[in-house]
Amino acid sequence: MDRGQTGVRPRGNSIVIGFMYKGQRCRETLRVKPTRTALKEATRKREAILYEIAMGKFDYASHFPNSKHALTFSSNKGALITIEQALKDWLKRVEKRCQYSTIRDYNSAVYHHLIPTFGSLTLDDFSVDHIHQWLDEVAISHKRINNVLSPLRQIFKDAFYEGLIDRNPMDRFRNLPISTREPKPFALEEIDAILSRLDGQERNLIQFAFWTGLRTSELIGLRWEDFDPSNKRVYVRTAVVRNKEKGTKTSSGHRTVELQPNALTAIEAQQPYTSDDLRVFHDPKNGVPWHDDQAIRKRVWKPALLAAGIEYRSPYQTRHTFASMMLSAGKNPLWVAQQMGHKDWGMIRKVYGRWIATG
Repeated sequence: MDRGQTGVRPRGNSIVIGFMYKGQRCRETLRVKPTRTALKEATRKREAILYEIAMGKFDYASHFPNSKHALTFSSNKGALITIEQALKDWLKRVEKRCQYSTIRDYNSAVYHHLIPTFGSLTLDDFSVDHIHQWLDEVAISHKRINNVLSPLRQIFKDAFYEGLIDRNPMDRFRNLPISTREPKPFALEEIDAILSRLDGQERNLIQFAFWTGLRTSELIGLRWEDFDPSNKRVYVRTAVVRNKEKGTKTSSGHRTVELQPNALTAIEAQQPYTSDDLRVFHDPKNGVPWHDDQAIRKRVWKPALLAAGIEYRSPYQTRHTFASMMLSAGKNPLWVAQQMGHKDWGMIRKVYGRWIATG
């Protein structure tokens, strides 16, 4: 029995096999008790390995699939990595550079859809046909499907760049088309009807939303320090999503919003309620800042529209309403884009073109 570093030797309750491969000394442990019979079997295994190396047929992974060297020396690395492993590793890498709400969405996609459906496949096994099979079974919107597949796209993109696979199968699958919802802004008489069904802090919140175009998350995140009464403006710097503070949706979302008279009236009316606190808008039911848009939608928005006899539209339509009112009043589209937090007026032209005043 060879007790050298390239041979077979017992170590505790296991056996170590040593050999040279591609100029590197390799040692692999067999988790078996080093009996005489086991040592003979290990010697024969080593001899077979040396023969395969000499003949150029050695496949490290077939002999030692769990070894750290298997991936290093494998000619088909994608066959050794499961989609579950790749997704979990990817989540660990991105969790420090993404917002909490984004990571929560990624986790939902990974653990509720991707791992249960594709997790046992290796990167090499996966094909676009697997996605089509999944689409036949899943009942979610096109937008949700595209979002769910985003982490899958990323792991295959990374694997291709790192040389783990020879091709990226996700390049053959385009995002599903998403139908753009037509804005349905409220008319002035509808705004008045909605506000007439509200009072106190709830009215201040909704009135401010109609006349600033802020997203609900930005309304919730607005702080008194962001209010500049002398210049009649607010500085949009934060948003609150699922009770977590984050930055605005985009870098252009960091902006200064000039307050229209009705917006200024609303925030001034809010001062007696919460000016001693950090956040501007509070839930009057419990006296603490709103923590997500669902509570506003259920307890404030829906009841107000129902009482006013107005067909339901989402709170996001307050944002569309602000844009359409400003454009119809002849405001410069570039100014409107800045107020809304868009980086240029392309979105304004695309979504609100029919409200842009002409002549």
